Amino acid sequence: MRTPRSVPLLATALVALVASGPQALATAPASTSAPAPHCARQERTHVPGAELQRQACLADLTTTGLAGTPYTDTADQSGLTAKGTRVPSGVPGLQIDGYFPDDSHTNTTHGWNHDAQFVIRLPDRWNGGLVVTGSPGNRKQYATDAAIADRVLAQGYAYAATDKGNTGPDFYRDGERPGDAVAEWNARTTQLTRAARRAVALRYGQSPRRTYMTGISNAGYLTRWQLENHPELYDGGVDWEGVLWKADAPPLLTSLPTAVAYGQGTADAEDLYAAGFARGSEFLWPYHQKVYWGLTQKVYRAAFDPGYDPDCPGASAGSTTERILAPCASDAAYRYADRPASVHRAVERVALTGRVGRPLITLQGDLDTLLPIATDAHAYARMVRDRGRGALHRTYTIQGGTHTDGLYDTYPDRLRPILPCYRDAFDALTQWVERGTPPPSDRVVDRPATGDVVDTCSVTSPGEPSA
Repeated sequence: MRTPRSVPLLATALVALVASGPQALATAPASTSAPAPHCARQERTHVPGAELQRQACLADLTTTGLAGTPYTDTADQSGLTAKGTRVPSGVPGLQIDGYFPDDSHTNTTHGWNHDAQFVIRLPDRWNGGLVVTGSPGNRKQYATDAAIADRVLAQGYAYAATDKGNTGPDFYRDGERPGDAVAEWNARTTQLTRAARRAVALRYGQSPRRTYMTGISNAGYLTRWQLENHPELYDGGVDWEGVLWKADAPPLLTSLPTAVAYGQGTADAEDLYAAGFARGSEFLWPYHQKVYWGLTQKVYRAAFDPGYDPDCPGASAGSTTERILAPCASDAAYRYADRPASVHRAVERVALTGRVGRPLITLQGDLDTLLPIATDAHAYARMVRDRGRGALHRTYTIQGGTHTDGLYDTYPDRLRPILPCYRDAFDALTQWVERGTPPPSDRVVDRPATGDVVDTCSVTSPGEPSA
C-alpha cells in the first residue's frame, strides 16, 4: 500500500469472491454509441492524481446500458439486490475508469492488476451534486452500480466509487502493519472525493453544489468515518448497515467468535442471543454459518491481530472456495478483550467516535445476521448521542431486513429488501440538507403485510409507500 500524498460486507458473496473482472478496457471500443454533445469538453476533464485513466462517452451510464461491457461488472454485484428490482436507464454521459498510485495488486479488473481503482460517471444532465461511495465487503468499484449508481445518476448526480485500495479475501495482506489495510480504505475514499470534486468542476465548469457520502456495509463504515473526520468535504450521508469499528469492543471481533463456536457445537442459541443476534433470525443462521461467519471472523481478525493464529489464515485465506469459506477453529476461542494492547491500538487507528459533523441517516435490518443491529447501528446511535451530535443523526430499523437483499429471493415471506428504504432515505437526506426539513426521529420501518416490498418503502411516512 502507498497512501495518498494528501492523506498522511465485509465478506463478499461467494460469486463475488471468485469472479473475475470484465475484459480489459484496452480491448473495448471507445464508446457504445455516437458521441454525446458533452464529449466536446472531454479533453478538458481529467482526474487529478490518477496514475492511469481512461475516458468513454457512453449512451447509457446505468447497468441497463453497461451490462456485458467493460464499464461495469455485474458478477461483483451479486446478492446485493433482490430480483425484480426496478432500475432506471437511459442516462448518457462520460465515464472515467482508472487508478491512483498504489503498490498492491489484488484488483484484477481490466487486466490492470492494480489496486486503488475507481470509476467516475458524469451524466449529461447534471443536477449540481456528487455522490461518493466505496465498495461493500471486499468487492470492487462497480459493486454498487445497480444498488446505488443507477438511481443517483438518473436523478442527475455525478457518481464516484473506489475499490478502497484492496479487494478479495486476502485484502488483509495489504500494508506493513496491523490495521493498514482498513486504514487505507479511509484514505482512498478521501482521495477519490477530492479528485472527483475537481473532475466535476472541469467537466461542468463549476464545483459540486452538494457532495454526499454513502455506502453499504464496509462503505457504510466509510460514510460514518468520512463525516466524522472530513465533514468539510461533504454535505451529508446515508449509512446502510455500516460496520462499527471501535477500540473497546468491535462487534466483528466480539460477536463473530460466538458464531464460529456455534458452528463448532461449543455454543448454543442462547449464546448467540447474548452476543446480539436477533431472536427470529434463526432461519438465516445455516446460510451465514456456511458463507459468512467463519470467513469474516478469520480475515478481519487477521487484519488487526495476525499474531493470534499465524497459521490460519496465514499467507492466504485460501485458494479454493471451500478453504476460503472455512473458519479457523481457533477463532471460536478468540477473546478480543484479552488480546495485547497493540491489537487494540490497531483497531483504534480506524475506530469511529460518533462525532459526526454533517447530517447522517443510518439504516439497518433487524434480521441482520452478520452484523447484529443491537451491537452495530443501535450502538453507533448511542455513540453519536453521547458526543452531543444526536440532532445530526437518524437511525431507521428496517423490519425484516437482513445484510444482503438477495436473500429476499429465498425468503420472500420473511424478509424485505432494504434498497427501496435506502432510496427513500437518500431523498430524505437531500431534503434535510437542501431544504432544512429534518426527517422523523429514529423509528422502526414496519414490514407491510401486503404490497410491493421490492420497490416501495417510506422511512419518513408510515403507511405511505415511496418508490
